[in-house]
Amino acid sequence: MSSSQILKGILEGCLLSIIGKGETYGYEMIEKLNEYGFNMVKEGSIYPLLLRMKKEGLVATTQKKLPSGGPKRKYYELTVDGKQELAAFKQSWEAISISVDRLLKEEEQ
Repeated sequence: MSSSQILKGILEGCLLSIIGKGETYGYEMIEKLNEYGFNMVKEGSIYPLLLRMKKEGLVATTQKKLPSGGPKRKYYELTVDGKQELAAFKQSWEAISISVDRLLKEEEQ
């Protein structure tokens, strides 16, 4: 498995987490990812994931006009299935991260 495949799986879980904190749009998600140190994630890389997550029924979208005018923005929110997927990701991530941390710390000794 390549590092880009690993990152894609992690990125999906992180996007679910960001969306789970409240309705948000694509560029805002990029900004939040950058705040958490995901500087390697480019704007164009999240939209295919968001599209797939929508097709899988994990997120729902709504188009909203900006108060200042201009083009409509697509806002994302979690569906019931998306909330379940986020909970499963959190559980998997906790187990994986504990195991990897334990292995790496043991290696140092």
